Amino acid sequence: MFDQQRIWDEDVARQYDTPGEGMFADDVLGPTVELLAELADGGRAVEFAVGTGRVAIPLRGAGVEVVGIELSTAMIARLREKVDGDRLPVVEGDMTTARADGRFSLAYLVFNTISNLLTQDEQIECFRNAARHLQPGGRFVIELWVPQLRALAPGHRGTVEVSEPGYLLVDTIDTLRQLLVSHHVRFDPEVIGSRDARIGRSPHRYIWPSELDLMARLAGFELESRWADWSRGEFTGESTSHVSVYRLSD
Repeated sequence: MFDQQRIWDEDVARQYDTPGEGMFADDVLGPTVELLAELADGGRAVEFAVGTGRVAIPLRGAGVEVVGIELSTAMIARLREKVDGDRLPVVEGDMTTARADGRFSLAYLVFNTISNLLTQDEQIECFRNAARHLQPGGRFVIELWVPQLRALAPGHRGTVEVSEPGYLLVDTIDTLRQLLVSHHVRFDPEVIGSRDARIGRSPHRYIWPSELDLMARLAGFELESRWADWSRGEFTGESTSHVSVYRLSD
């Protein structure tokens, strides 16, 4: 249904980085890198779906040896414009099966990336692949949003998540398959016409925290910590996201 190479193509890779803004803002990246460096505990780290190196590059700068795994050739090319392969090696392949050499003390997935795997089986295999990379007692860290299904009005299958000049984000939800598709509509707010909008779509399989914990147990992990954000805010019933830390059994 969805070709991931087409979704994460050259156009997306070229526009992905927003230095100093959004997920590239210092107040987002700073706590992320600080916590991951602490959890690596002096060992090596592997990032699943490393993308353009948003987290891996500053984490490497903090002294952690990082290896990436990435499916999109376009995203790897963009990363290579910023850092060479000696400093940040990348294995091209699917995060459910691709294997980086050696053992690691930390594996991590940021910014909802595990939801890009569109079946439960694939998501479980992602956990199992993380376990294959980790030394005993190693940690697997996942950043993920909490499905906000309470926002769905009765009889409706979609929500407007962002509405601002030049950009509209609409999420449509298939609750039977736990499939959410984000529709990104970009346009010139000064122009009204039928052909001035550009639409991109990205699919996700949303996962409840409890389901994620069960996937972890199937792969030999136990939940060690869960926070609402990278600054270790308390996770509550009202939290819209979480950072979950799983530890591989000894």
